[in-house]
Amino acid sequence: MVRGRGPRGRDQKDLDALLEEILVDAYGDDEQLWAFRQAFEDEVPLPADAFVIGEPVSVVAIAYDGNTRRGLTATCRRERGPEHSVAASNVTFPEGSAGARYVTAYRRWFGLNPVPAADVAVPRKSRRHKATSEDLEVAGTVELIALAIKEKAARCRILRSGREITLRAQRIWDVVPGEIMNVKVRKQWSYAGHPYLSGEIDGHRLDVGALGLVPLRLEEQGLWDPAREYWGEEGEPLEDWVRPIVARGPRPEYEMEQVLPGEDRDDPDDDAIIQASDLNAGGDPLGARRILMDLLAADLRCLDAHAHLGNFALDHRPGEALRHYEVGVRIGELSLGDAFDGVLPWGLIDNRPFLRCLHGYGLGLWRLGRAKGAARVFDRMLWLNPSDNQGARFLLPAVQAGERWEDRQGKD
Repeated sequence: MVRGRGPRGRDQKDLDALLEEILVDAYGDDEQLWAFRQAFEDEVPLPADAFVIGEPVSVVAIAYDGNTRRGLTATCRRERGPEHSVAASNVTFPEGSAGARYVTAYRRWFGLNPVPAADVAVPRKSRRHKATSEDLEVAGTVELIALAIKEKAARCRILRSGREITLRAQRIWDVVPGEIMNVKVRKQWSYAGHPYLSGEIDGHRLDVGALGLVPLRLEEQGLWDPAREYWGEEGEPLEDWVRPIVARGPRPEYEMEQVLPGEDRDDPDDDAIIQASDLNAGGDPLGARRILMDLLAADLRCLDAHAHLGNFALDHRPGEALRHYEVGVRIGELSLGDAFDGVLPWGLIDNRPFLRCLHGYGLGLWRLGRAKGAARVFDRMLWLNPSDNQGARFLLPAVQAGERWEDRQGKD
């Protein structure tokens, strides 16, 4: 079988290695299809949640009947529906799962794009796998990931599961998307085919590593060289904050993947973040909040939604704002790791959502009197984006000098 185009860089190398592992000692299409079928049996736990043309299904089996033109088939079960078979290449498993990895390899071998065309764009209001009575224990406790907080309820995902449920509870507005709630279950029911849960929120925490998110991609863009940057007129001494950055020398620069669910790249006016900002500026903060929550319900990795929710809350609810910003920062950090020493320039626009979260996080810490933490954030911003389009070089000395947030207002 002729292979089609696949991912680039490290992803392609990983995919090539996986294909070599699957197809070792398999010759011809028939042997190789049996090898794929065996790999699915050995490595992909079934049944498993997946999607076919955007519809949630449960994949119960992967089979090969000897027809090389048909290839592998997947036996799927829709919610409250009969089983049916589809081409395995048309199944989309959750990103980051074993199923996704092996389907991507299979599609590559089959000469197809890594992802089915129907599933490339994630709609803002896509269908999701719903929780069932088997997922919850009434009168027990359950850990829920908050995806979106609405006026009277929260859209949630059960921790360590892709299944969603709506929670009704008091103090629901004390939680921000991305936090994990410990809920004492009071009642569970279903209405119009959607599962609901009522209960008492017995604490919430931020543990981004437990959310099961796929880190945002980092694409290397070349080398950032301080010798090519403008640091002032020739002969002028470098400012204190610049010296260690220049002394460090050239570093690789990257652009971080930006997630904006439902975006139509062919329509510049179709930008939910701009729409939310316009609504908020026009006196409709609830409408603005609703749009941003819908984005996070579709994908918690939409960092700009976290940043703007923080911006909307900073003036009057700084504690809440800080938590919105921190969720965005921690999700972005999944891509960086502890040893990251690169540059994320503001000029590469997809870096801006993460940098906005970081800026807001520093401001929130400062406003709440946590000066040491704010200073660390502003210093980090200068290392990540030395061109400093956000003005961290002015905030850092003010914080280090012990200036209060309240004293700073009106100076800028």
